[in-house]
Amino acid sequence: MPNELMLRGGVFLLLFAVFAGLETFAPRRKRNLPRGLRWMTNLALTALNTVALRGLAIVLPLLAIGAAIDAERMGWGLFNQTAWPPWIELVVSVLILDLAIWAQHLITHKVPLFWRFHRVHHADRDMDVTTGFRFHPVEILASMILKIGLVYLLGPSALAVLIFELILSGTSLFNHANLALPGWLDRPLRLILVTPDMHRIHHSVHRYEHDSNYGFALSLWDRIFRTYRGKPAEGHDGMTVGLEWQDERPTKLAWVLWLPFQR
Repeated sequence: MPNELMLRGGVFLLLFAVFAGLETFAPRRKRNLPRGLRWMTNLALTALNTVALRGLAIVLPLLAIGAAIDAERMGWGLFNQTAWPPWIELVVSVLILDLAIWAQHLITHKVPLFWRFHRVHHADRDMDVTTGFRFHPVEILASMILKIGLVYLLGPSALAVLIFELILSGTSLFNHANLALPGWLDRPLRLILVTPDMHRIHHSVHRYEHDSNYGFALSLWDRIFRTYRGKPAEGHDGMTVGLEWQDERPTKLAWVLWLPFQR
């Protein structure tokens, strides 16, 4: 799609600036580590992931949106065999893609090999807007390959894939933000979306808590599949965020990149 990268990049930078500003003026929790150390590593991971995806585009020229265009041209996928109204197709496509991301997230916690890479995300000792894009490049590449396969099977429109990716990146920045939402807003909002207080539980040091609340955008799936947890056992101020490495190692880029290969 023309200007797709510019649109996604612009929305991402705008939302990043908004949530980074909001969490600065209305933080939910005190920081354990200086922001500079963490942000340098998390932003470096973002840059590496961007390069990795551009490299993947050389091997697999069609990433998610390109795959949707190609599937439509070839007549592949469920929605390219149906005549549903475009708006219904769009809504159903976004719901299915969001469910797929939820299921993928659950699998990264349950399969030991995948967890080795996903724990890079969970090792962050503080949770803020940059945690939303703190992922190991191998996990990012694997996620994109799975997404491409799903797009060919489903056959959504390129517009539906673009809207979904904008929702996914935007809600990931939002629900990882260290943002204090008042209860009167958080309670109704989490009936639909994953809020920062809801997702923070997923980043608890305790396994029984970080094996819950897998949603990135919609809170619906955790409620349906009984993985929803409403509050942390130790409270949001008392809970420990991160994994067993409660020191400065998770702020160091080389250590983070090597983490999946450590015993």
